[in-house]
Amino acid sequence: MPPTGTRPPFALNASVLIALLAASSAPTPLYPVYQDRWALSALSVTVVFSAYTLALLAALLTTGALSDHLGRRPVLVGSLLLEAVAMAALASADGAGALITARVLQGLATGAATSAAGAALVDLDPPGRPGRSALANSIAPAAGMATGVLAATLLIRYAPGPTVTVYLALALVFLLQAAALALSPETARPHTGAWRSLRPRVAVSPPARRAFLVSGAGVVAVWALGGFYSSLGPAFVRLVAPGAPQAAGGLVFFTLSLSAAATVWATRLLRPLTATLLGCAAVPAAVALSLGGLHLFSLPAVFAAALLAGVAFGAVAQGSMRMVLAEVPHSDRSTTLAAYYVLSYVAMSLPAVGAGLLTQSYGLRTAAHLYAALVALLAAAALLTLTLTLTRTPAVAAGPAARGGGRHVRSRQAVAGTARCGDALEPWHRAMHGSRATRERVRA
Repeated sequence: MPPTGTRPPFALNASVLIALLAASSAPTPLYPVYQDRWALSALSVTVVFSAYTLALLAALLTTGALSDHLGRRPVLVGSLLLEAVAMAALASADGAGALITARVLQGLATGAATSAAGAALVDLDPPGRPGRSALANSIAPAAGMATGVLAATLLIRYAPGPTVTVYLALALVFLLQAAALALSPETARPHTGAWRSLRPRVAVSPPARRAFLVSGAGVVAVWALGGFYSSLGPAFVRLVAPGAPQAAGGLVFFTLSLSAAATVWATRLLRPLTATLLGCAAVPAAVALSLGGLHLFSLPAVFAAALLAGVAFGAVAQGSMRMVLAEVPHSDRSTTLAAYYVLSYVAMSLPAVGAGLLTQSYGLRTAAHLYAALVALLAAAALLTLTLTLTRTPAVAAGPAARGGGRHVRSRQAVAGTARCGDALEPWHRAMHGSRATRERVRA
């Protein structure tokens, strides 16, 4: 049972997720500024971007269960203080090396804080509205990324010293959140085993392996597409429309993030396989529009492509996550989730670095064509695999015969990934953010 008067702590932890992801995307519209100021290459920009994602991945693998043992509050307060230090480092950066160091610090802090804040939302989930925390955990990341890109873009246009102002403002937000959390009640029951919990573990539970293979190509496609827009999106906009305002580069990724958040909401009641299929089907259209905008020098086409890319990302990310975790036992969900995020962040970072290498050697136009071809092939493979899965399991495709109010109705067919729940987000939510102690309380 969550403690009484949970609304302020719930809102506080949700705001932490939004602020963390806003800080993660804030550098995106600033990359052209860094390139002009320090003569950075496209490869340098993608390395700066990838340093953050790989550090975040390392933190998720090592500190994901730390708040189960130490408590939510100390992990969150420590992570937010480290995040504030990372913001100060970004504000004072004077070259690519300093940017990479600051982004590594930021990735470590974000990885530790997001898992603890998400678990705290589970702890605070009100009994009368059990889906509220699931929705918050699903929408907050995309909404945060959209907020960060928009804020940084506006500061570039209207504020002095945009490469300093945005980070100092975020540092102040993190310090205030850390102070508020220090005064908030603890929502978990700490127990021993903190050092042992830091050991990385990557494994896929046997019931999830087929769903993991079925959805894997689609996951790689959308995360790679998101990585391209996040790292090279502003440079791509300048290539398509050299005379466009500098803010346009950031607004493209803002469009993608906002579209992804809206798609999570719009597809929350769809079956996981249906959502994943819809998302994969949007990928070829997104890359075709993107290349069409490049050849026609059409900025509206690039924005339309970003909108479709957001639809693809939101639908596949939500649907594939639920497919993979639908039939996984509670004891295996954290390790299976870690494997999912290993795939996701590797797909987001390594292709972006490859695109940077291609850009440096052959130019962004050639790199964009090769990148689009790779993403389209992955999406086509995912569509074929998902369609075969759908046609071979008609009973699953038809869905459950009835859906009771508030009850979880699950298919027992062979493909774990096509299971459907009465509350579509709750299994994902508990698997992503439910701590061991919280899961024990839920089962009790």
